Amino acid sequence: MARTPLKLGTRTFAPDELVIMAIVNRTPDSFFDRGATFTDEAAFAAADKAVAEGAAILDIGGVKAGPGDEVTVEEELRRTVPFVAALRERHPDVVLSVDTWRHEVGEAVCEVGADLLNDAWGGVDPRLAEVAAKYRVGLVCTHAGGTEPRTRPHRVEYADVMADILTRTVAGEAERALALGVPREGILIDPGHDFGKNTRHSLEATRRLPEMTETGWPVLVSLSNKDFVGETLDKPVGERLLGTLATTAVSAWLGAQVYRVHQVAETRQVLDMVASIRGTRPPAVARRGLA
Repeated sequence: MARTPLKLGTRTFAPDELVIMAIVNRTPDSFFDRGATFTDEAAFAAADKAVAEGAAILDIGGVKAGPGDEVTVEEELRRTVPFVAALRERHPDVVLSVDTWRHEVGEAVCEVGADLLNDAWGGVDPRLAEVAAKYRVGLVCTHAGGTEPRTRPHRVEYADVMADILTRTVAGEAERALALGVPREGILIDPGHDFGKNTRHSLEATRRLPEMTETGWPVLVSLSNKDFVGETLDKPVGERLLGTLATTAVSAWLGAQVYRVHQVAETRQVLDMVASIRGTRPPAVARRGLA
């Protein structure tokens, strides 16, 4: 199926444009930054830096993905809504995404200017897609294998992991979102690395990304410093950048379009290099052999 431009907020991205979504956590216990952007001042600084380094999307999360202390709806609202409202004024042309599975949070952040709802838990709250349709914002449809939010996979098995990904994200969540009225040009699909998967599943999903891109839906990948990278290389969280960038380069070559990342500048260089090798971006300078 032919791919169409991705439209989010005021931005339109061509099908061959590689887009960075920068992670800005509003949590005190996130696995990577350990709460480094929990305060407003630090979060604004991180958002400003990400935009300056080339991020077109800022993804705001108010709840740690993994197990931990309970975060109520009210607390998630407190962590995200005022910040999104302030970011909307601070960066009017940047796409604002909110990482949530709860429709109450989706509704509140859309009211203050969010452009995209990033549902990392596979539609566990079916009303979130209804919110996206109501506000005509984008929606990320992620494969999580039917797991509950904030749980880790345990001896999960798939007869064919990519078949399950395609069934749940494309035939399931994406088509449902489209039927509800979510704009087609704002729907993305995400294989959900680590979510409801072991390391071998995530590696296979990466190898088979062309099966997702062939559906015509833009593909988002969230690879940054994840456990499947750490287990593959036997590296702790703080030493997974090289593995992440290698996986990013492969994913870009195989057709993924949007990259949810912690380290923007390094990712931008990798994506620009892949695009130039692919022939969709000219070199920044071309002096060699001309002097």
